[in-house]
Amino acid sequence: MGPTPDDTVVVGRIGRPHGVRGEATIEVRTDDPDGRFVPGAVLRTDPADRGPLTVAGARWHREVLLLAFEGYDSREEVEALRDTLLEVPVADLPALEDPDDYYDHQLHGLAVRLPDGTPLGEVRAVRHEGADLLVVARVDGGELLVPFVSAIVPTVDVAGGVVVVDPPEGLLDL
Repeated sequence: MGPTPDDTVVVGRIGRPHGVRGEATIEVRTDDPDGRFVPGAVLRTDPADRGPLTVAGARWHREVLLLAFEGYDSREEVEALRDTLLEVPVADLPALEDPDDYYDHQLHGLAVRLPDGTPLGEVRAVRHEGADLLVVARVDGGELLVPFVSAIVPTVDVAGGVVVVDPPEGLLDL
């Protein structure tokens, strides 16, 4: 039996080509882009038939990460990779030293409850926009963005599959 998507985690998405020598802009989805995207690194892809891709070069252009891949030397070749997700096996992720740190994939699908046990929804995603936000699909429909800070999210039980949210006044009305 081969690997399933659950065995991998997305670390980036290929954007538009940059320049004429086969570099692509990368939407970074990892906390350690400089350690993850090094020349020689092999990345799985989604869709799978576009990879695996081997990083040939990596550099920052202002705030944007640019990657070159082995065998992709022109703007047109890189354009064909646009919107490809770059993945690494979960087993390759370093262990987190802080017990209060989590990889995004560990939080996806966790049940979200209020302190009294009332079901609120399920974690659908984690956004990193200045502050970390949990994207919660509400049981009653719609979406809720919850600041991922210990004052509002006092309990994260990955093994138990539950996140407890203690919302400040008004958060649930947004």
